[in-house]
Amino acid sequence: MVNKIEIVNQIRAHKQNANLNFRLKEDTHRFTKELFATLFNFPNELVEDLERLERLFENLVELACWEIDKKCSKVWDDYVAQLPEILRKLNLDAEAIYKNDPAATTIEEVYLAYPGFYAIAIYRLSHALYKKGFPIVPRLMTEYAHHVTGVDINPGAVIGEHFFMDHATGIVIGETAIIKDHVKLYQGVTLGALSVAKDLQAIKRHPTIEDHVTIYANATILGGDTVIGANSLIGGNVWLTKSVPPYSLVSHKPEILIRELEKK
Repeated sequence: MVNKIEIVNQIRAHKQNANLNFRLKEDTHRFTKELFATLFNFPNELVEDLERLERLFENLVELACWEIDKKCSKVWDDYVAQLPEILRKLNLDAEAIYKNDPAATTIEEVYLAYPGFYAIAIYRLSHALYKKGFPIVPRLMTEYAHHVTGVDINPGAVIGEHFFMDHATGIVIGETAIIKDHVKLYQGVTLGALSVAKDLQAIKRHPTIEDHVTIYANATILGGDTVIGANSLIGGNVWLTKSVPPYSLVSHKPEILIRELEKK
């Protein structure tokens, strides 16, 4: 006969992290969804919505801020003050998508249906918390967007204005990546690190993308010293681990073999 008490005691003995509570993940997802809706849903009662968001944020403080004096509880007022500027940037992102994608029939379609826009919105909302040093919640916010959209943007990345991700699915942007203004990325692009060694955590590991760069599908650009010069065009499936100057055209030429099948 199974000794349930013994099994329970063994499970408890193997639980190693007293701070781990999966309610934090669920509550962060709820906070993220309601924050997005508060910024973009129209009409809505902004005062009431912000008060509700503050209550949700207080719950996150209790779950995520393990310091005794709860220093991160002081973040909310400053965070709310940044929301107008975040919204301004997101409206520019939406305009960039609408202007650059012929398939977008209305700007409303971009806000409602484009995974690239949703991913950049959650990134911008999480990045402001990341800069404040708020623990774990910014990463949970972008991982929620990753789950929903297939786009993985670390909240530590620095991304400029008028950012456009076409189709977006499969894009990966690392923690120390820097993307400047008017950059366009297509599906499957990776801005990653040459090495993932833990002792490199404090240095710049991911590339810098200058203004007005377009990077086509499935290109991979790696390394903290790698800089893609302004106004460059990086073709599909390109693998880059070194810098290119401004106004560069970088392409990949695969060998394609075509043969006629034997007729039966």
